[in-house]
Amino acid sequence: MTVTDIPERLAQLGRDDEDQQRAAELLTQWAAVGEPAFRRAGTLRGLAAVGHVVWAAGLGSAAEAALNSSRGGVALAPVLSGAALVVAGLVLRAVLLAAADRVADDGAAAIQGHLRARLLLAALPSTATPPAEVSDAALGEALDSEVGRLSPWLTTYVPARRAMLLGSGIILAALLVGSWAVALMLVLATPLLPFNLKVIGLGTRAAVHAQLTATRRLSTHLLDQLRGLPTLVGLAAGEEAVRATEAADRELARRTQTVLRVAFLSTAWIELLITVAMAVVATYCGLALLGYLDLPVVPSTMSLGTALFVLVLTPAYFAPARELARGYHARAEASAAAELIADLIDRVPAAPAGGRPALVPVARRPGLSSPAGVILGKVGIRYPGRDHAALDNVTLTVRPGSIVAVSGPSGAGKTTLLSVAAGLREPDRGGWCLHTIGSATLQASPAMTAWAGQPSYLLPGTLRDNLLLARRDAGDAQLTAAFTALGFEDLLAALPQGLGTRVGERGWGLSSGQMQQLVLVRALLRDTPLLCLDEPTAHLDPEGEARVIGAIRTLARTRTVLLTTHSPALLDIADDIVRLDQGRVSRIRGTL
Repeated sequence: MTVTDIPERLAQLGRDDEDQQRAAELLTQWAAVGEPAFRRAGTLRGLAAVGHVVWAAGLGSAAEAALNSSRGGVALAPVLSGAALVVAGLVLRAVLLAAADRVADDGAAAIQGHLRARLLLAALPSTATPPAEVSDAALGEALDSEVGRLSPWLTTYVPARRAMLLGSGIILAALLVGSWAVALMLVLATPLLPFNLKVIGLGTRAAVHAQLTATRRLSTHLLDQLRGLPTLVGLAAGEEAVRATEAADRELARRTQTVLRVAFLSTAWIELLITVAMAVVATYCGLALLGYLDLPVVPSTMSLGTALFVLVLTPAYFAPARELARGYHARAEASAAAELIADLIDRVPAAPAGGRPALVPVARRPGLSSPAGVILGKVGIRYPGRDHAALDNVTLTVRPGSIVAVSGPSGAGKTTLLSVAAGLREPDRGGWCLHTIGSATLQASPAMTAWAGQPSYLLPGTLRDNLLLARRDAGDAQLTAAFTALGFEDLLAALPQGLGTRVGERGWGLSSGQMQQLVLVRALLRDTPLLCLDEPTAHLDPEGEARVIGAIRTLARTRTVLLTTHSPALLDIADDIVRLDQGRVSRIRGTL
């Protein structure tokens, strides 16, 4: 490193410290959700040391009784009482530890559920950054692997801080009773552990962060390659794709080896410190038993029972520190994961712990039987990194029961306008969107909206499973009636197993027209006063388009329909037409 590199290196260290501090604040904030559970878990684990003291005392008592017995035979009563203490201590310790593990697991599950709910909210087209900027692979890694990496930290490190103070304090008090010299040795060895834990954490966090980033990169790369496989084959670019995937895989393997190396070395160093301390105690006890010590102040003799007692309790004194060391490594992993998770979670406001995120659709509210009106006022939406606003001061009123078509060139803001009207995205500062039901005026909410985006999404499972997403209590008769109401009876008859037909990921196995028809059936079952459709006839042939248009007419009899389209046939059925150009309403046809 040259002299000119020093300022840049110092700046990088400063940024690392800021990142570490931010990650620590995030972890503290998230852990607060389950703090009562972790306090109880730490207390139970600390009290488990009482069981260790009891069985150590029983072992020493039994050994001393056996040694002091007459040559004629061993007195069974003292030995059996000592053995009973051993059993009682082991049972007490096992029960307390099992209870602590269960409480800690419950607290960790609550926090992970809270974070996954916020991550799923970030995947919705809600406030802040549009979901298109969040890759599916990054979201999947965050929901599964990265949130999962918080579990060891939550169940080990967070309770271990309280368990170490309580458990080590109980053991140290017992050692003071048995041998104050051994207690003093252990107290002198204790300060070495926190310093080494800090050094371990610094190296682990950086290594795990690099590994998680490489994992995300490989997952995103694989997903993109799979989605674009037909294109790659058509361009004869398969070999290049394989080489790129192999390079990403090798990078992940290298990062993983670094994490394992750091974990092994850090654990070995902590174990070495603890082993040396235990060896010193064992040496002192052995010399005292043999009578080889002749030191001022320090006791020079020790009974067998006392020696066994302190030797058993010495590793127990370090057990909370060893658990904390293991948890400290887990904390470093959690800090690295938190930085990546926060990039997604920060896109949306925090939701109350255990509560429903504000923008997640719920079942339709009772009493909303009439079509909804939509009022947009001074709506502006600007995405980060884009020169022009997606929506620029848009004011619009949609009459209840009307069909309103939004047209315009690609990129004009049609889908963004639709998502705002549906209550899925909040306007920037100063704008508003309201839903009107009869005489009531409510904040725009997806609870009153059935949404069919582009492309249409069907989840892996049966056709019945996909339709029940809209109405969980619907029976097969109601599902079949929905097909009939929209004129899609032949679609259901054409499917091999009817409602039990399996649907692959993203609707694999169905044509675009069939998928669009199923989405409209699902919208009918949802039965909301507002229906928002994004390009409902895109990629359909004239026959399929005509069937979908007929279904939209049927749906419009009892609800307001707001749709985006380039199709002249769809524009013909609209009561009003809004034209968007660069985020502004440039022309309106009809009475709005």
